[in-house]
Amino acid sequence: PALVVLDVMLPKLDGFEVCRRLRASNSSTAILMLTARDEDIDKILGLELGADDYLTKPFNPRELVARVKAILRRGERKQDVDSAPIHIGDLTIDPARREVRLASSPTLDLRTQEFDLLLTLAEHRGLVLSREQILQKAWGFDFYGQTRTVDVHVAHLRKKIEKSNVKIETVTGVGYKLVVS
Repeated sequence: PALVVLDVMLPKLDGFEVCRRLRASNSSTAILMLTARDEDIDKILGLELGADDYLTKPFNPRELVARVKAILRRGERKQDVDSAPIHIGDLTIDPARREVRLASSPTLDLRTQEFDLLLTLAEHRGLVLSREQILQKAWGFDFYGQTRTVDVHVAHLRKKIEKSNVKIETVTGVGYKLVVS
């Protein structure tokens, strides 16, 4: 499937475990968590386990359709093979292959959204992007409200590129930018 809509509260095996297993098997299938569990910790856990989006019940069906379309649009954007590799510091980001290499090291293991986030920051290197701009450019939708998902993905991405001389810098009260240290 191109996309899985997954509830957390499933019989036998909860949605978090289903998400964890899909990502552990390197499945590139997009995952949208749709659940009544609306605590911040549940949302953060779902996103950290690899969900592409998290929507709580009750929900507006039009919002669900808009989010599904946005996730699928991102998938189409990923298939754009005309992009040349981007070289920043000791990182090489290859949009066509969806690979990131650190100097001569093997390919970094990035999740789908982590790659999209890094690519977005690289395409706007040195410029500060607000969380809302990042959501629009990397996630493909406008989002009004909490933008913790950006913070969670930035934290994961920072860990994965920590050996690089490329860093994601926080600009307090504004957003993030990619810099070479």
